[in-house]
Amino acid sequence: MLSDNSNPETNEKLEATISLQKNGKSFYWASQFLGREMAKNATKLYAFCRVLDDMADGDIKDGPVRLTHMQQKLRKETGVSDPVLEDFLPFIDELNLPKRAVTDLIEGLLQDQKQVLLKSEAELIQYSYHVAGTVGWMMCNVLKCKNKNAFKFALDLGIAMQLTNIARDVYEDACMGRRYLPSNWVDNLSPSQIVEAATDPNSKNATVIKQAILTLLKLSDTYYNSGVKGLVSLPWKAHLAIGIAAFVYRRIGIQLCQNQVNWYNGRTVTSNFTKFQSSCAALFLLFARFKTLPKHDKKLHQPLAEKLDFS
Repeated sequence: MLSDNSNPETNEKLEATISLQKNGKSFYWASQFLGREMAKNATKLYAFCRVLDDMADGDIKDGPVRLTHMQQKLRKETGVSDPVLEDFLPFIDELNLPKRAVTDLIEGLLQDQKQVLLKSEAELIQYSYHVAGTVGWMMCNVLKCKNKNAFKFALDLGIAMQLTNIARDVYEDACMGRRYLPSNWVDNLSPSQIVEAATDPNSKNATVIKQAILTLLKLSDTYYNSGVKGLVSLPWKAHLAIGIAAFVYRRIGIQLCQNQVNWYNGRTVTSNFTKFQSSCAALFLLFARFKTLPKHDKKLHQPLAEKLDFS
């Protein structure tokens, strides 16, 4: 899921704003451009998703089991629930958040409990939808987006950010036994082979990984370009804030390329000055408010087998 802190503070009772400040610095920066109400609600949604992510990573005791209970409760398969979900349910009802998005998010996080060796670009997009596109979908209600046609673009922006995450965390994920780069991009390298390749940046395998990351960043650009088009359907403060978040996050990929895709040196992070520069650049997105929402490119959602109901 979306996060830009390599050492997150894992506490399911961590106050929402503190959680965002500590674990989502890019999003905290962007949230300051929202109005008070939207910033409060966006922060609460982030904190909930952060706890779910920590459960999936095993940073919270019995996390995966608790996620399963939440999913079963949301699907009405069992009466067993979890205090984290029970605390969040009134918020879901208040903002009319799509429960399908919540269950799909949990499903994506539970996928990480199995061996992660994605096979194709389609699987990559499906996974990115589950763990981040769903968050974009829920954010539409948080940010008072009234145009249902814009929800498809919100999914794209979430997917784009997750692709950036994957590009940034190739080595870290490999150390955890996970490989999100499609097998046909990396000659079916295993996570352990990726970790080994990091010790020799000039090796054949390291070069294959580098090229795969470049392909990944190019793919993310396609989804970023689509995602920002949907911002015209948001109130202007939300348009600016989410545009800033997108520009700041996209900057991670730009820096990776500027640093010769040095994936073996750990996470790429953005400085406060870079966040400021990206924020200034995002101001120009507001000129798009004079345009109408364009038609969505259906090809971007072809990997998502089931039709999503945004009604």
